[in-house]
Amino acid sequence: MAAKETTPERGQVAFRNLELVYDKTEMKTFSAKAEEIDRKWYVIDAENKVLGEVAVAAARLLRGKHKPLFTSHVDCGDFVVVVNADKVKLTGNKEEQKIYTSYSGYVGGQKRESVEKLRQRRPELIVERAITGMIPHNRLGRQIVKKLKVYAGTEHPHDAQQVEAFEV
Repeated sequence: MAAKETTPERGQVAFRNLELVYDKTEMKTFSAKAEEIDRKWYVIDAENKVLGEVAVAAARLLRGKHKPLFTSHVDCGDFVVVVNADKVKLTGNKEEQKIYTSYSGYVGGQKRESVEKLRQRRPELIVERAITGMIPHNRLGRQIVKKLKVYAGTEHPHDAQQVEAFEV
């Protein structure tokens, strides 16, 4: 007995002898809106932690990738406070060999600084630059980075926001 061929009606897909029926109104992609986002505050203690691991955890929280309603073009992330940035560890010989380079835009305006010297001058910049490098480099990224707070010591002024500890 031969199978009956049917032409698909609106909202149906015909595949040879099988009919798959679906409702188009139920197939919608969710996209979060900025005003729907519920933001929390997290604190990460970087003491004796590897710089890369701290940066990955902070960038993930800042971006909002841990939330089920993550939308790539919307700032879905939470606020992140990193304390003890001066006690973060680097693996291998990076403490002596890694060089941070900046350029002023003028002729001869290139500045080079090792991790040792940067740690003495401004230790929180090491963690800030590692995290900023993992965030998109566009308008959204600049908005996301504003929610990052990095402190060299254990004290921070954000106790009123009821920060939650985040373990790396």
